[in-house]
Amino acid sequence: MGKVRILSDRVANQIAAGEVIERPAAVVKELVENALDAGATRIEVEFRHGGRSLMRIEDNGHGMSRDDALLALERHATSKIAEATDLDRLHTFGFRGEALPSIASVSRFLLQTREAAGEAGTEVLVNGGKFTHVRDCGQPVGTRIEVTHLFNSVPARRKFLKTDQTEAAHIVQCVRLYALACPQTAFTLIEDGRVIFRSPECATLAERVTEIFGRQIAEALVPIEAAESGMRLSGLIGRPGVGRATRHEMVTFVNARPVDSRTLNYALIESYHESLPKGRYPLAFVFFELDPAAVDVNVHPAKRDVRFRSETAVRAFVIRSILQRLRELGVAAHPEPPIAGRGSSFARPTEDRSGIADLSPAVVPGLELVPAKVPLELARPAVVQPGGLVRALVSPPSSQRVGDNPLHQVSPSSNPQSSAVSWRYVGLAHGSYALFETAAGVVLLDRRAAHERVWFERLQEQFRVGAVPSQHLLLPVPVELDPIGTALLVDWLAFLNRHGFEIGEFGRNFFRIEAIPDWMEPGQSEPFLRDLLGALREGRWPAQNQDLARQELARLAVAKAIRLPAVTSEAETRGLVAQLFATRTPLTSPSGRPTYIELNHGELARRFQK
Repeated sequence: MGKVRILSDRVANQIAAGEVIERPAAVVKELVENALDAGATRIEVEFRHGGRSLMRIEDNGHGMSRDDALLALERHATSKIAEATDLDRLHTFGFRGEALPSIASVSRFLLQTREAAGEAGTEVLVNGGKFTHVRDCGQPVGTRIEVTHLFNSVPARRKFLKTDQTEAAHIVQCVRLYALACPQTAFTLIEDGRVIFRSPECATLAERVTEIFGRQIAEALVPIEAAESGMRLSGLIGRPGVGRATRHEMVTFVNARPVDSRTLNYALIESYHESLPKGRYPLAFVFFELDPAAVDVNVHPAKRDVRFRSETAVRAFVIRSILQRLRELGVAAHPEPPIAGRGSSFARPTEDRSGIADLSPAVVPGLELVPAKVPLELARPAVVQPGGLVRALVSPPSSQRVGDNPLHQVSPSSNPQSSAVSWRYVGLAHGSYALFETAAGVVLLDRRAAHERVWFERLQEQFRVGAVPSQHLLLPVPVELDPIGTALLVDWLAFLNRHGFEIGEFGRNFFRIEAIPDWMEPGQSEPFLRDLLGALREGRWPAQNQDLARQELARLAVAKAIRLPAVTSEAETRGLVAQLFATRTPLTSPSGRPTYIELNHGELARRFQK
């Protein structure tokens, strides 16, 4: 017997399902696309237990005859294309003919359909790729598909599914994308017998965005319309200064198909270069239209990735169009401030005429009780006193004051903790770097990196002892999230509420921030929460290790909340150095950047070719 054999259709379909059907949301996506291609003006999607036990998609499209229904369950059977050249003029979502047989091979698949000319409907039941029965049924014009016991025939695949809540969030997000793509189609989404949203036919995209994503997001958007050389861009984009920490609210469509295009994404990001800080991403729901022959949608099994024939022309057109719209809105107005916002309590000591820094505005309640007038260089990190009271130790770093410049002329690279007091302050460079002269050469201190290290360890101490002071808000801050953000926040709600926050559910996908840590400004609570959820969404937080999760929370806090004062005095800068070298890891910031660099005499001589 030969070693090479032809696989059975059942095995081939299960292999194809591994590429096309990666999770329950992929099933919903394929079936919703088929319903839209069938001309449906009403689509109802229902699922239970995150799609594991049931997914039902019902539409009022043109339906199928019995022969077409049976043929649709064969591999590569489709009504969308007939020749390879048809790929150059695609106007449908589906075209490969792989979805239905792939789904039927890994589930219990029930298809009920009737076309307008048929007297009775057709019911087809397939279980794990095997036909069970084909018979007549009562069915209105359209198609009804039930998928149950997903991946029962391939149990190894079920082990890779996430929690029901996470899988449900992906299904909801998928249906919302297609509801945005086709505002003229009415969508109903039902989870575990409860209606998640029911959106009737909408005249405009703005109405659909308001219904699905909420008024908070809709009010931050403005319409855009542009056309040039056979290309057209339309939709809604965020106002200048309105950004997010992740790209999840940058939604792009190519010829009405939801896609994840690097070309369009980078064009959006580049367009907002001057109106958003680095690391922030714009809100966008944009539709890009062009000749189907100029775009290839057949490069990914899920059809989420596309390639343009002229990437450069597409990118340039999108950038020009968005920049023009932003200029009309006054893009030079006010970019989004850092997360700390104006008036952040981080790193904002003031100085009176006596040259003594006033630390009281910068003190974290419960962590450091420093007298209002203390030389900054004498402040020491907090220690926990008996009874849980947290106080700051105020003591000189050596037998002499920092300003007296004791003669410990040791290179910072050899023993930085003991030698930092010998650095002679020279001045500031570009407002961000402090320059010191040492016996070995010169030192450049990164003020932001130093502040981040000091505050990172202070917050870690707060989290460790469970003494996280918080402030109740006079007016709770409402937050409306998408379903994936909601699922993530619910999973981490108890953790956040133990670390200075007080966040409560206030309806489906709605929350209220009622209290925040003392180091946070009230106006920055919602952006901070959205950034935190963005980090969770991208998998940057350890889900099982609470200690590591506390480190990530402290790292995000210092990265987003520190805002350096534009001007600082010598006393304040020396105080920062003293606090930096009292930390456990003074050489690097929490993100791993160096807090200072030293150029010794040898390096300086080499640079000046001496």
